[in-house]
Amino acid sequence: MVNLACFAVVVGAGQGTRMGGKVNKLLLPLDGKPVLTYVLQLMEISPLIKGWVLVVPPDQLNVFFHLAVEKRECKKLLKVVPGGVRRQDSVWAGLQELPGQTKVALIHDGARPLARTEDIAKVVEAARQWGAATLAVPAKDTIKEADAGDFVGQTLPREKIWLTQTPQAFSYQFLLEAYFWANKEGVMVTDDATLVEALGRKVKLVMGSYENIKITTPEDIIVAEALLKKRELTYMPRVGIGFDVHRLVVNRPLVLGGVIIPFDKGCEGHSDADVLLHAIIDALLGAAGAGDCGRHFPDTDYRYKDISSLILLKQTAQIIHNAGFSIENIDAVVVAQAPQLISYIPLMEENIALTLGIEKTLVNIKAKTTEGLGYCGRGEGIAAYATAFLHVRKQGCCFKGDEV
Repeated sequence: MVNLACFAVVVGAGQGTRMGGKVNKLLLPLDGKPVLTYVLQLMEISPLIKGWVLVVPPDQLNVFFHLAVEKRECKKLLKVVPGGVRRQDSVWAGLQELPGQTKVALIHDGARPLARTEDIAKVVEAARQWGAATLAVPAKDTIKEADAGDFVGQTLPREKIWLTQTPQAFSYQFLLEAYFWANKEGVMVTDDATLVEALGRKVKLVMGSYENIKITTPEDIIVAEALLKKRELTYMPRVGIGFDVHRLVVNRPLVLGGVIIPFDKGCEGHSDADVLLHAIIDALLGAAGAGDCGRHFPDTDYRYKDISSLILLKQTAQIIHNAGFSIENIDAVVVAQAPQLISYIPLMEENIALTLGIEKTLVNIKAKTTEGLGYCGRGEGIAAYATAFLHVRKQGCCFKGDEV
């Protein structure tokens, strides 16, 4: 996959008149949390989203800022901006706030709380390949087109009918071009793919999920809660595998599990090169379906130069928490011919457990040699393997302070 910067716009400025109440539908409780909370979480945990903009009703800027920034502590949120009368006005307001390095723009409705990180991954990859893509599902029912008198005008071929959803993703330049044209010509549409289509661009249909419903009427809340309960009941435990290796060099401290080990060499790397923690981070992220260490903490980012990997592990713990998982156990092995590590293992386990906020008994570290075989046996490097076992929390995904 080509690494093109993807930024998102979440649209939540609609009036929600079909809900029939006075409270904005994005603030209504869904399984104990505001509807929008699930979308905030989705944007935060998706490893592909580098940053995002939230578009909300002009008279509720403070309410949504408090929800997203002060209460939910969204780290990747760039700005909360007022929307317009029409949906496309709101999207346009959000697009103008995306940074210049944006290559792929993802648009998502705040009223679709059940979208998943894999939905984002599929539609972004399709946009990178084709320039424009939308999540969609084939129609289940036979579709009738009505005439002026509300009689059947014609029956549309169901096998060709797809129901579009969000997220939708586009080449940022394609989408800007479409919006400039629409604003100039006064064209009004109900989704962004239609604007891109109007300029002759093909939009790739990406298979979505029938569970990715839009909260539009009161009945949708009931359905969404049932789907969330179903996810909790059927969600299988997750296992991740991590591996890392670093070259041994002189004039570098050897850090393993957050412990400085007396030795004449240390691991070479951008951070503190803690090979054990890097393997554990990869295992945790892999089990959560949230990418890997290099995606979240790239060695091209100056912020991670010589940083303690315990800090990276702490940030990983937050990602795991936001994704709705608890850590059941971690098992890891360090492969090194020298030095002997057995006396340092209890402190390594303690560091890892404290950083992740779990019991020390859930962390198991082992040290092995290779009997002189291979690059580890020759003292050229140190490797580490790790597995992580995660389980979905009984109360579902949550942020800090999830009460409505």
